[in-house]
Amino acid sequence: MARTIRLAVFVAACLFAATAVAQQPDAAAPRFSPPASVAAAPEPKPDDSNAQRAKTQPGNNAPFWRGVRESGVQPGISNLPGAEKGVLIQPFVQYPGSRMTNAGEAWRQVRNQWIIPYGGALLLIVTLALALFYFAKGRIGHSANSGPRRIERFSYFERAAHWSNATAFVVLAVSGIVMAYGKFFLLPLIGHSLFGWLTYALKTAHNFFGPLFAVSLLIVIVTFIRDEFPQRGDLSWLLRLRDVVNDREPPSHRFNAGEKLIFWGGVFFLGIIVVGSGLVMDKLIPGLAYLRTDMQAAHMVHAVATNLMVSMFLLHIYLGTIGMRGAYRAMRDGVVDDAWAREHHEYWYEDIQAGKIPAQRTPEPQPVAPVVQP
Repeated sequence: MARTIRLAVFVAACLFAATAVAQQPDAAAPRFSPPASVAAAPEPKPDDSNAQRAKTQPGNNAPFWRGVRESGVQPGISNLPGAEKGVLIQPFVQYPGSRMTNAGEAWRQVRNQWIIPYGGALLLIVTLALALFYFAKGRIGHSANSGPRRIERFSYFERAAHWSNATAFVVLAVSGIVMAYGKFFLLPLIGHSLFGWLTYALKTAHNFFGPLFAVSLLIVIVTFIRDEFPQRGDLSWLLRLRDVVNDREPPSHRFNAGEKLIFWGGVFFLGIIVVGSGLVMDKLIPGLAYLRTDMQAAHMVHAVATNLMVSMFLLHIYLGTIGMRGAYRAMRDGVVDDAWAREHHEYWYEDIQAGKIPAQRTPEPQPVAPVVQP
């Protein structure tokens, strides 16, 4: 019996060993060998092109998006003409007031987080301050500039230059304000369709009147600069600014110190910056590559300078219209009376009385002699 059991165990062990040997794979053959018609794909590499990565890891477009991100450093290839057409994302920069990010996003941050809120607040504060001053104080000055004797203050050419520049400025200021701030106060009132058409029309007007403003501004500077240099009494006029508000204006020459500050600060300095940056954005200055960074910098400079210029000119417009008696008539008709000249520009009036400055600079038109018929 025991001999039979041992024989059975030995036979079972032999069968188990034979089965195990039959199931063991050949060491020379690969464990998961692909079919002979399929080639093994190479392992992906960090510097693969997008076409190579499509073979190693189909659907993984990392090389493509890496190229997009780095196109500001190493521009790609584009069939479109012009500079930067192969640059899809600009390199990282940090504009004043922005985080360290790509240039397009940095410009957006400066515009939306600084220029729009603070520029709009400045314009609103100046407008409200002038309105409060008008309702609290009223018009300053005593003379209504309606006396019988007339002194020529502005010639025909000076008035034409001023009104041409003023008209262009008003169109540019209104269109610029609507384009920059209109979505906050106009869009909710008139809706998207009308606001879109209005903004498009004002943008076209802005581009058309910009060169007119540039030319007329140059004419204004050349026309008035002779009388805008500092003279005797200008510092005293500034130190006695409270007397100006209280209708006791200190003596001044043809233009007082306040008008000279408007001229040098608003017309000359800010005017040159506004015109220069505007010409860059209109691509009218030859020799520039007009890269996106150029346009972004020009826009930021233009926006800051125009907000400051409009704020200064709001004061000038206020005093030249409803803020001072007789001031608008002086620029409209070109003449003032003795009382107005003595009250607001006493040194200039004294020079006229002494004969140093002619009271009438523009020759009066001579009457045409009647033709006698034989």
